[in-house]
Amino acid sequence: MARTPTASAGRRSRTKTVLMGGVYVALLGLVSLIIAVAVATAYLPSYGELTKRSDLGQMIRVRAANGAVLVSLGPSFGEWLPYAEIPAEMRAAMIAVEDKRFRSHLGVDPIGIARSVKVRVDSGRWRQGGSTITQQLARNIFLTNSRTFGRKVKEIILALAIERKFSKNQILELYLNRVYFGGGAYGIDAASRRFFGHSADHLSLGEAAIIAGLVKAPSNYAPTADAEASRQRSGVVLNSMVENGFISAAAAAAVDPAEIRIQQTTRENSVRYFTDWALPQLDTLIDETSDPIDVWTTLNPGMQAAADRAIDAHTPRGVQGALVAIDRDGAVRALVGGKDYVDSIYNRATQAERQPGSAFKLFVYLTALESGMKPTDTIVDSPVTIDGWTPRNATRTHLGPVTLREAFSRSINTVSAKIGAQLGFSTIADMARRFGITSQLSTFPSMVLGTSEVRLIDMTRAFASVANRGVAVTPYGIRKVITADGRLLYQHEQNEERVLVAPWVAAEMVDLLQSAVMGGTGSAAQIGRPVAGKTGTTSSNKDGWFIGFSSGLTTGVWMGRDDARAVGNLQGGTAPARAFSAFMRVAVANRPVEQFETQVPIPDWQLTPEEQMFGDVAIDGNVLESMVDEDGMPLDQPGQPPVDQPFLQPGRPGDPSQQELDQAFPPQQAPPRANQYPQRPPPQQDPRSQPPANPSDPGAQLP
Repeated sequence: MARTPTASAGRRSRTKTVLMGGVYVALLGLVSLIIAVAVATAYLPSYGELTKRSDLGQMIRVRAANGAVLVSLGPSFGEWLPYAEIPAEMRAAMIAVEDKRFRSHLGVDPIGIARSVKVRVDSGRWRQGGSTITQQLARNIFLTNSRTFGRKVKEIILALAIERKFSKNQILELYLNRVYFGGGAYGIDAASRRFFGHSADHLSLGEAAIIAGLVKAPSNYAPTADAEASRQRSGVVLNSMVENGFISAAAAAAVDPAEIRIQQTTRENSVRYFTDWALPQLDTLIDETSDPIDVWTTLNPGMQAAADRAIDAHTPRGVQGALVAIDRDGAVRALVGGKDYVDSIYNRATQAERQPGSAFKLFVYLTALESGMKPTDTIVDSPVTIDGWTPRNATRTHLGPVTLREAFSRSINTVSAKIGAQLGFSTIADMARRFGITSQLSTFPSMVLGTSEVRLIDMTRAFASVANRGVAVTPYGIRKVITADGRLLYQHEQNEERVLVAPWVAAEMVDLLQSAVMGGTGSAAQIGRPVAGKTGTTSSNKDGWFIGFSSGLTTGVWMGRDDARAVGNLQGGTAPARAFSAFMRVAVANRPVEQFETQVPIPDWQLTPEEQMFGDVAIDGNVLESMVDEDGMPLDQPGQPPVDQPFLQPGRPGDPSQQELDQAFPPQQAPPRANQYPQRPPPQQDPRSQPPANPSDPGAQLP
């Protein structure tokens, strides 16, 4: 049937109408796009504002004592590199792999969009985004990564606006300094420092190819996650650079990805126990800031690795272990809060409170020594009952008369109980608080055997203070805090020395601690150089402790179950002491050997009048043998009147005058009174530093 002119004209009219409608819609869409781009351009931040990356969050980079990066928290930023300082290889590699028509398009690449649509139709899902460098920049700064049509439209509008407002060089500079490269690194400088250990201003061709290849899938291609995958991806980038004429085939072939050195990072599983303890202290050290900061810590990576190995190797199966090492100035050099941070973030070195057992006897014997007892004084090891409590020795035997040194080295419980009964249990608790024990302490008689729960770091701090001649040691983990541009926010300063006990008391305590290692319960802790320390074992072997020091480093080790169940054969002198030894042999290997100072002379003003009359006195309080005759009577001493002559009294008939006596026997200048040493703050300043109660006072006796 022939077509009529009227029907043909109708169809042409409808086609024309559709075409005209399409043109109008296109024109309307174009006008709307132009208006949207103009509005977006007007509201875009300035170039200077976009170079500030605080909108990505605060970067905290934690460094070890040697400057090595331990862990990066939050986004990681490097130095902002201007376009001229970005290596040409880096610029070319990024354009080749991400947007080969970057220099020619207006912010959107129609060819790339068409290709991504075709892939979408063929595969049934989006495989290629078709996004230009400018679109990626717009998405990274202003949008999210959601795959929606509305977000894509906004991305296109913003990309066109960015191209209107900024030059191509500025856009590429913004992109390379802000794009995410994995491992927490934003920008090429952060990525270069994170993966290669140096700034991005002198990247090699191979390194630039690795960084450029990360943008597609940072988590998959990050060198720290999969070094081999990142090297293979760099080969794709190099080939793309050759195809686009950026480099020659010979230059690409000269790059050996296997020879590119990837910077190894410290095992985060271990150091997170330390950073979890140290970083919260920033709240009190610096004012709140959003600027990127570098936190320089006291942690020694070598010691930390040795601590990991010691705990892993010596902690029994199914048991947790913890270790903390404190230097003589309070710097924490190693800290292990458990066998595996991934399995448990609970920090057993700084949070857990456990019974210390006989390690608590440090405070019992410090109290005894400060009261006037000496390491050579004798006390009877015999059964004793105090307020219905009858302590037993681990050997279930009694040795009779023993010196304090032997009682401490053998960790005899009855002797500790008798000291507590004599001096007062509250006095011993005060001594523990004076040395930094912050947990609640019982004053029941059994407290002398370590039944009150304490923290490992507090106990280690107390032993460190003894090693420091009785001067308080305060643990710290942060040395300084600086901003990315080098501005100092905080610098650690040593606190004014606070004397806890007199130096001769500390020296006598070191004597006892050394004997416990040389021939007592801590013999497994020996390391081939002078060591002093103490074991601790609780009832039913629920906890094992060893805390000791050598060459200026004090280390505490604890082992036990989190549920406080008994552990077969766990004693302070076994696994904990062996872990201490394994760690310390490495930790102090490069330190000079230091002999302990256990013979600190007592000042004249601390001596009794009788001791002053006989001259010098040995550290144990006994008159030197050369000062007595065979019957034990004192011999004449130079500068003293004969012992068989009565003391002369001025003013008595026939006696010389006071002036003549002063000339014959010049008086020594009177030193401060004994109760004036050491100087300690008044109670309202530091209640832990108060001197112990006088044993002769009623309050220091048994209730």
